[in-house]
Amino acid sequence: MNYPLLLLCLLLAFACTKQSVAADEPVVDIDGEKLLAGTKYYILPVFRGRGGGITMARNKTSCPLAVVQDRLELSNGLPLTFTPAVDNKKGVILVSVDLNIKFLATTSCPQSTVWKIIKSSNSKVQWFVSTGGVEGNPGFNTVTNWFKIEKADGDYKLVFCPTKVCNCGVLCRDIGIYIEDNGTRTLSLSDALQPFKVQFKKALKTTT
Repeated sequence: MNYPLLLLCLLLAFACTKQSVAADEPVVDIDGEKLLAGTKYYILPVFRGRGGGITMARNKTSCPLAVVQDRLELSNGLPLTFTPAVDNKKGVILVSVDLNIKFLATTSCPQSTVWKIIKSSNSKVQWFVSTGGVEGNPGFNTVTNWFKIEKADGDYKLVFCPTKVCNCGVLCRDIGIYIEDNGTRTLSLSDALQPFKVQFKKALKTTT
């Protein structure tokens, strides 16, 4: 028996298995439970002392609303849901998978509460995250509406990199926090910003 060849085959099989597991790694919330599509969650900062959870606010324009970090430290922000571009049949949200992110809240704006990116007129920020996106229908016409959750030194970060949504050239950037002159902490895409590390908290059902 060719033991070196057998060992090489086993090592290759192990490597392939490791890659497969990593590719299907579930995102977990602060309680260690897997994130599920359609379930309500809050997006919270890993590092406290710089604001609370993710919410909506009026920015330079009245509508659509910008996606921002709440200034109040103790605020969870607004509940939202994650919907993958491709259903994995188990409903589990996986790392590195293209997602729609949608606030579950009513607003006075006619646009949807689905996240998208919008080109910025600010020279310090290339793009910022806004509401008004389209839910579903992955492809060229909806390419600005898809985000990913990636691992970041044991934590998570939000990323815009919809490479699998359409066969077209797309930019890939971590999402960071840009502080406006009025103190608004806007989720933005810029080479100058550090990744905004986040964690996820399941929104409890309210009783009436």
